[in-house]
Amino acid sequence: MLKCRSVWRRLAPLARASSTVCRQNARRTGLNNARIPVREPAAHMSTGPTGGGGRENLLYFAMVGTTFIGAGIYVYRTLKEDKERYQDRINEIASRPQKAAAKEATLLHPEPQAVEATETKAAPETEPQAEPAVGEPSPATPDSEAPVAPSETAEPAPGGAAESVAVPHKLPSHTPYLLIGGGTASFAAARSIRARDPGARVLIVTDEPDLPYMRPPLSKELWFSDDPSVTETLRFKQWNGKERSIYFQPASFYISAEELDSAENGGVAVLTGKKVVHMDVRGNKVKLDDDTEISYDKCLIATGGVPRNLQVIDRAAEDVKSRTTLFRKIEDFKSLDKVSRNIESITIIGGGFLGSELACALGRRSNESGLEVVQMYPEKGNMGKVLPEYLSNWTTEKVKREGVKVITEALVKSVTFKDDKLEIQLKDGRKVRTDHIVAAVGLEPNIDLAKSAGLEVDPDFGGYRVNAELQARSNIWVAGDAACFYDIRLGRRRVEHHDHAVVSGRLAGENMTGANKPYWHQSMFWSDLGPDVGYEAIGIVDSSLPTVGVFAKATEKDTPKAATEKSGTGIRSESETEETAVSTEPSSSPAPPPLPRNKRMTMEKESSST
Repeated sequence: MLKCRSVWRRLAPLARASSTVCRQNARRTGLNNARIPVREPAAHMSTGPTGGGGRENLLYFAMVGTTFIGAGIYVYRTLKEDKERYQDRINEIASRPQKAAAKEATLLHPEPQAVEATETKAAPETEPQAEPAVGEPSPATPDSEAPVAPSETAEPAPGGAAESVAVPHKLPSHTPYLLIGGGTASFAAARSIRARDPGARVLIVTDEPDLPYMRPPLSKELWFSDDPSVTETLRFKQWNGKERSIYFQPASFYISAEELDSAENGGVAVLTGKKVVHMDVRGNKVKLDDDTEISYDKCLIATGGVPRNLQVIDRAAEDVKSRTTLFRKIEDFKSLDKVSRNIESITIIGGGFLGSELACALGRRSNESGLEVVQMYPEKGNMGKVLPEYLSNWTTEKVKREGVKVITEALVKSVTFKDDKLEIQLKDGRKVRTDHIVAAVGLEPNIDLAKSAGLEVDPDFGGYRVNAELQARSNIWVAGDAACFYDIRLGRRRVEHHDHAVVSGRLAGENMTGANKPYWHQSMFWSDLGPDVGYEAIGIVDSSLPTVGVFAKATEKDTPKAATEKSGTGIRSESETEETAVSTEPSSSPAPPPLPRNKRMTMEKESSST
C-alpha cells in the first residue's frame, strides 16, 4: 500500500495538469463557437474533435486507468505475501510446544539428543528469524558426534560454546524490583517489598560472593567465639547468649535467579559476584560487568561504601599494600583472622569505632598467643572525635588494659618495607615496626553509578542526594550508607550505621510499592569494646559539641551482654531477623564473665534542634 500511495503522488500532478488542459480547451471551443456560427450537424460535433482536446482526454483516462490497474495488482500481491507470512508465523508458534517437549526429552535422554542434534544440523535453515530454544546445544565443531546434555550441577568447560549460549538465557532480562547491593539496606528493602506485595519478584545484584549478611559482628562477636572453625561457619554467640549466623537468612530462603521469571508466587533472588557498571535511567536498565543487561520497573541503589586508605599506603610499594587490610567484608575478616595467627605484630591505624573494636578484639587474642597489637591515631585519646575528653581518656585506658599498645597524636608520614617488616614513619620522628597494618580510617560512599545515571551527589557529605521519600528519581531510591537525606531536625546528613541501613532500606522498599512515606527516623548506633564496654547513641555525637554527663553507679546490668538480654536483640537495632537466633548450651570453656564498669555514661547533645 505504501508503494501504491507513492506512485499515485507522482502521477497526481500529471493527471491534474491533463484535466486542466481539457477544461481550457473546452472553454476555447465554447468561445470560438460563440463567435463563429457552427453549421455542422450536432451529431458530427459529438463524434469529431472540435476543440483540440480529444487526445489529451484520452491520455488522461489512459493514465488513470493504468494507475488503478497497477495499484490493484500491487495490493493483491501484498495481501497474498502478508497472508503467507502470517501463516508461517502461526505455524512457528504452534510448533513451540513440540520444541519444548523435544528439549525435555533431550535433557532426560542423552542418546536421543545426539540424534536430534544431528538432524537439526542437517536440516536447512528455513526460518532464520526463529530463535533457538534455551537448552538446545549448539555444535561446537564439525566432528563432534554426541554433544553432552547440559546439567545444572556440572560445570561446563571454560570458554565452551554451550556456556556462551546458555548463560545469557539463564539470567532474567527484566525484573519488577531491582536492588543494587547485597548489604543490610538491600535485604531490608526486599523483605519490605515482599511484605507489601507478596507476589513480588525481587532481584538483588551484589559484587560480593556471599548472600546478604550483617556487618557489625565482623568486628565484634565473631572475634570472641570459642569455635575454632568460626571463619567457616560464621556462626557466633551474641552477647545475650544466643547463637546465630551472620547471614540474615539461609540459602533456602532465596530462589535462583533462573527461576525468578517462572516462580508462581515470586520471590527474592540474589545474583552474587556480579557488579552493575552502567545505569541507563531513561531506558530503565542496567549493565553488568559481563555486559548482561537487565531492565527494571523500580530500582534501589544500596551500594554502601568502600573503606578509605591512607595516601601514603596508596603511594607505597606493592610489598606494603599486600600487607595492609582495609576491613569491610567477610573475606577481610577471614584474611585478618588468618594473618593474626601467623605473625608477631599487627598495627591498627585509626581511633574510631572500627579501629577500637578491632584493637580490643585482637588485644584479647594477644593474651593467649603473644601477638603484639598496636593502635595509633592522630587524636589525643581513643574515640577522640566522638567522645568528650574525659570519656575518651577513660576508654583509652580500657583499650590499654586489653593488652593494646596505644600511640596517640600519631600522624603517618610514610610506610616502607625493610628487613621483612613494615616500617611506619611518623611526622614527629617516631618509628613503628610491624608485620601487618589494618587501616580503619573511615568510609567513602560508593557512588560509581552517579555519572552514568546522572544522579546528584552531595558535595559536602557525599552519597546520592535524595528527597524525603529517599528518591533520587521517580523510580530510583537510595538507602543505607550511600544515601544523603534531609533530617528534619538535624539537616542534611549521611549515616553509616546498621540501624539506619535497616530502617532506610525498609522504608525505601515500602515506597517502591507505593507507600509514599517520608523518612523521619532518628537512627541509633552502638559500639562495643568487647562484652564489657559499650556505647549507644542517637543523633549527632561529636566531641566538639557541648556535652552533659549524667553518672550513676555501675552494676552488672550495665554491660552490652545485659543490654542485649534485656532487649531480646543481639545487635541492638530494629533488625527483622532476630527470630532466627536460638539458645545454645554453654560451652565447656565459657567466655570470661563481664566486668562491671566503674561508671555509666549517658550523653545528651545540647542543641536547639533537640
